[in-house]
Amino acid sequence: MNTAFNFVSLSYRQSRTYLFTVFFVLGNILLPQLCHLVHLAGPTLLPIYFFTLVGAYKYGMKLGLLVAILSPLVNSILFGMPVPALLPAIVCKSVLLAVAAGYLAHRTGKLSVLSLITVVLFYQVVGGLAEWIMSGSLDAALQDFRIGVPGMLLQIFGGYFLLKSISKI
Repeated sequence: MNTAFNFVSLSYRQSRTYLFTVFFVLGNILLPQLCHLVHLAGPTLLPIYFFTLVGAYKYGMKLGLLVAILSPLVNSILFGMPVPALLPAIVCKSVLLAVAAGYLAHRTGKLSVLSLITVVLFYQVVGGLAEWIMSGSLDAALQDFRIGVPGMLLQIFGGYFLLKSISKI
């Protein structure tokens, strides 16, 4: 499943970068709120990363970084989730996700499940190591691999189908 992809690299000087950032941050606010209606769906489905992946893969690292930083901060301020103690690890993983997705999409110009698997594994492994260093807890660092696999699969396959559907835009 290797699809030609219309990657668009937005810059910080373009107003649509900020307009699209608002839409992707809203997605990263609404999806976690829906998931939190079900017990443990947040840590299981990892919804705060979904639109960061889609935004960065489609519109580049710059938009992705805005979404990666703003989404967890706005969610924490508005809803108390993620709790402030978890923000450094979540922002770190979000930034790694945005960088990896933007870089790989720009470099390959293609969309594939393998590319998304690579992006998700990169941010989870490197982010998990960073979380272990920050928290000193291997248990906390491995939580996404213990209970978040459905969320990683949602990012990979849900992200693939959403990106494929907007690839012509």
